[in-house]
Amino acid sequence: QVQLEESGGGLVQPGGSLRLSCAASRSIFSTAAMTWYRQAPGKERELVARITSGGSTTYADSVKGRFTVSRDNAKNTVYPHMDSLKPEDTAVYYCNAFYTGLGVFWGQGTQVTVSS
Repeated sequence: QVQLEESGGGLVQPGGSLRLSCAASRSIFSTAAMTWYRQAPGKERELVARITSGGSTTYADSVKGRFTVSRDNAKNTVYPHMDSLKPEDTAVYYCNAFYTGLGVFWGQGTQVTVSS
C-alpha cells in the first residue's frame, strides 16, 4: 500500500500563487508517475499536470504557462507550483500515483479557493 498526503491548499486572491505538495509513503517513489487532478463543484475530475518517473511533464491546456510540476525523489514528494491563479482554478486538488506492479493510489485532496 501507498499513502499519499497532500498539503498546501488554501485561500488565495486572483493572480496569486500557491505551491501544493504530495508526499508518498513508499521509498520507491522515484519509479512512480505522479499526476494531479482537480474537481470543482458540479464538475468532473480533470487532469491538471503529470510528471513521469523520468521527469517528463504534461499539463492541461487550461494551466499551461501558469502551473509547473516538479518532484524531489529524495523526499518522496511532488510539487505543483501554481501561478497567476484564477477563480476557475478553485477546486479540490488530488494527488495520484501510479506504481508499476502496485497500482494506482490517491490522496485525500486539498482545497484551493481563488477569490477576492
